[in-house]
Amino acid sequence: MDKLSVEHLLGIKYLNPNDIDLIFKTADHFKEVINRPIKKVPSLRDITIANLFFENSTRTKLSFELAEKRLSADVINFSAGQSSVKKGETLIDTVNNILSMKVDIVVMRHGNVGAGVFLSKHVDAKIINAGDGTHEHPTQALLDSYSIRERLGSVKGKKIVIVGDILHSRVALSNIFALQLQGAQVKVCGPTTLIPKHISSLGVEVETNLKKALEWCDVANVLRVQHERMDIKYFPSTREYTQLFGINKDILDNLGKKIVIMHPGPINRGVEITSDVADSNESIILNQVENGVAVRMAVIYLLAQQIKR
Repeated sequence: MDKLSVEHLLGIKYLNPNDIDLIFKTADHFKEVINRPIKKVPSLRDITIANLFFENSTRTKLSFELAEKRLSADVINFSAGQSSVKKGETLIDTVNNILSMKVDIVVMRHGNVGAGVFLSKHVDAKIINAGDGTHEHPTQALLDSYSIRERLGSVKGKKIVIVGDILHSRVALSNIFALQLQGAQVKVCGPTTLIPKHISSLGVEVETNLKKALEWCDVANVLRVQHERMDIKYFPSTREYTQLFGINKDILDNLGKKIVIMHPGPINRGVEITSDVADSNESIILNQVENGVAVRMAVIYLLAQQIKR
């Protein structure tokens, strides 16, 4: 059987094109499984997975949990809000305590950049990064690419624009790495204050005019503005942001071509994207959520294959 070239999923930047291909082929199989009347497979019986979420999450947490249960793994959930982290326990202590309970795989979301890498060096378990600060969110980028491949046939040669708060977005960075690995062209679009200073060093073009960006692209991946990560004002008002960078049905209808609309969620309806766009035929937002379960099943399954019994 083909194997991943990595022992953990810490970020897309550690993967190669073959890894992505293997994950997608495995996800194709699991997507078929989760659409059967009996959605469970016994692949991961007796594997224990801990979901450690030190930051809020709805979709990612539910999606991982569902993926694990569909594979028949034993699951323990941990959210920092109700835990001893509030009492001052360090990350390594929290995790070591959980590992004493004999856990094989740790899925972790953490506010600090590099938390997953740190953990993988100190802990004897497979680590899957479910988002570390403003750095990476690898499974989101994989499910985004998988969804583009499903809708357009392939990612290679396609033009993708990522619109919105690029500066604070881990989804943007992981997507840039994943899309480039698969041979897509990537542009980013948003207010100058929300575009990272050195982004061109990643081989990404910056377009500050939304209309031009949408005319160029095949796919627009729209991000929300992450107010919770902002300590200063990056733009005058939400209203002004929407006027310049909000996507509505009128804009799409006047493009003269069909483009695919994506959003990692949570959506601020009426800000970065209006309801009639989010719920339109061009949107694959709910497909992304469905594909998220299959892709996460694939990642967990492939990493679990490496566990020595």
